[in-house]
Amino acid sequence: MNAAKRLEIFRRLHEDNPEPKTELAYTTPFELLIAVILSAQSTDVGVNKATAKLYPVANTPEAIYALGVDGLSEYIKTIGLYNSKAKNVIETCRLLVERHGSQVPQTREELEALPGVGRKTANVVLNTAFRQLTMAVDTHIFRVSNRTGIARGKNVVEVEKQLMKFVPKPYLLDSHHWLILHGRYVCQARKPRCGSCRIEDLCEYKEKTSDD
Repeated sequence: MNAAKRLEIFRRLHEDNPEPKTELAYTTPFELLIAVILSAQSTDVGVNKATAKLYPVANTPEAIYALGVDGLSEYIKTIGLYNSKAKNVIETCRLLVERHGSQVPQTREELEALPGVGRKTANVVLNTAFRQLTMAVDTHIFRVSNRTGIARGKNVVEVEKQLMKFVPKPYLLDSHHWLILHGRYVCQARKPRCGSCRIEDLCEYKEKTSDD
């Protein structure tokens, strides 16, 4: 895909949604970090339902740590893999208190040292909470990038590097939000909604579908 096509793709996505946001509910960097940890292999809707009950009771590292694994599990048991997530969150809260003054660190290395935080989670927090130029590649972004031709790669790290290189600089900061939303609601896995797609004429996917 050439640079002119990419520029027009992101111009249109920006035009349709000038200030894209994550669909996870949060008010602080810490709440976002916990929500992203909980969102692995789960829906944002499901995570939001759980945190809507959790955060009014405990929304700081100290408060969630005080719940303990069993206490936290009661709030998040509707989320997939909640047992392992509860253990990771409690340990992450302990480390935030002991090593980071209860603040969410602002480097990928420090974030990835926390239990339950991988490269994608770290990139989401850095980008969304701290407005750093990072690219969090999830299954939606991986699919959309490869399918459209915006950025092709065999794994998420390859796609991340390609996107960081090829997404036009004026759109880079918010681009992962546009791509996630596009993958979630339009360029869906089983059957992309090409007939409703704002960028269909620019997309290089060869097996276009109708919306019938």
